[in-house]
Amino acid sequence: MKNVAFKPHGVLPALVTPFTADEEVDEAGLRALVRYVLPHVDGVVPCGTTGEFVYLTPDEQRRIIEIVVDEVAGRVPVVAGTGAASTKQAVQLARAAQEAGASACLVVTPFFLHPSDKGIYQHFYEIAQAVDLPIIMYNIPQVVDAYLPRTVIEDLADIPNIVALKDSSGNLTYTMEVLEMTKGRLDVLIGHDEVVLPALAGGCSGMILASAQVFPEVWQKVYAAVQAGDLETARALQRSVQKLARIFCRHGGGVAVKAALNMMGIKVGGPRRPLLRQGGVLINEVRAEIRLELEKLGKISMPQVEIEAPREPLPERFAHLGLTADLLQSNGVRMGTAVAGEGAEKVQIDLVAGPKNGPVGDAYALQLTYPRQGHEALTAILEPNLTVRPATLIVPVVELKDLRQANMIYGPTQSAVGKAIADGLASGLIPVSAMAEEVMLAQVTVHPQALDRHQLYGNAYMAMGEALQNAYNGGR
Repeated sequence: MKNVAFKPHGVLPALVTPFTADEEVDEAGLRALVRYVLPHVDGVVPCGTTGEFVYLTPDEQRRIIEIVVDEVAGRVPVVAGTGAASTKQAVQLARAAQEAGASACLVVTPFFLHPSDKGIYQHFYEIAQAVDLPIIMYNIPQVVDAYLPRTVIEDLADIPNIVALKDSSGNLTYTMEVLEMTKGRLDVLIGHDEVVLPALAGGCSGMILASAQVFPEVWQKVYAAVQAGDLETARALQRSVQKLARIFCRHGGGVAVKAALNMMGIKVGGPRRPLLRQGGVLINEVRAEIRLELEKLGKISMPQVEIEAPREPLPERFAHLGLTADLLQSNGVRMGTAVAGEGAEKVQIDLVAGPKNGPVGDAYALQLTYPRQGHEALTAILEPNLTVRPATLIVPVVELKDLRQANMIYGPTQSAVGKAIADGLASGLIPVSAMAEEVMLAQVTVHPQALDRHQLYGNAYMAMGEALQNAYNGGR
């Protein structure tokens, strides 16, 4: 008797496979991961794409499923990844999952050697006939290099224990067509983290996501909001995790998720070769972005840091740049200062401008030639490869200790300062002659725990605009 009562729904994380330093399956790490997600999920999915199933031996897959089933202890369904390129191996894996106590199987489209539509149908048919478990078909063209044909899905929907499709394509046109063609005979689960809300609103019954082991509680709130018809809340929640979801989808899936979990103190190790543990598919700048987004979600706590913005008289704030108060009294040197915003996104800018052939020009050249570690100056830009005029260097006041801080100061601040200068030129505040004759140094104080890029940009733009007003309306 086929088990067809299973109705997948809600939030199911596609679990990573924790590995030890020598790339063996880490049972303790796997159990800890399951315990972490269990209070927030409606099922778990081991040995899927995020779990690096193509790098696991059949024995390892069987053992991982046994561990997860044991740790879950019947509290939620265990959907075991049992996909394989060959039908024979996929059948063997499905039978092993059934023996291990799994609730259902997740079976990916046959890959590498692409069979005909008839071959694909036969593949799923034979697996469904071989086991009593419910079968969830799995469409992920990003790695299979082929879509699971919609007409094949329509035919497979008539098989009693083929109960659902996981669609990781991110192609909502495909998703909606499957929903329309199967007319309720199949549940459809979204597998692409970036389009969860529209997929749920369109009729998907749940989600199987890599990110659901990082912030499952957010997806539960999205799911509940859609069920309640509260799309405004669902939109806000989706947007709050959209950047991190995008990183996970576009930077190696399980590789990026493992990086996030390790940052959160959930030790899952790195991926198996040939995926790289450091650099490569996940460069340091992306890791910094992951950390920043986890901080926004409260997944990583930061020790409180107190900073002291410059408070001495303005002419004395540039001495470390080689500009003493006496030098700043030179003819043609302008100064201005301003503060904008509150809290961690507050920005203070201390500005000095002057002729290229004067002390400000000398200080400008010195900062470029001999950058101070942790306070490296960066040219203000209007857009990539388009520097602002008058040429302007942004000099961080607070020492930059990691890429996360550097991304904040050299991203929104760099653009905001450039935009404020361009607007000052357009309004006539800055004389046109200054474009060729002057340079500027903008000392920028930004808190190392700033998180909101948009707010930081706005505050930096306001502070720079006011500092320019002070400098070019008689400020000395």
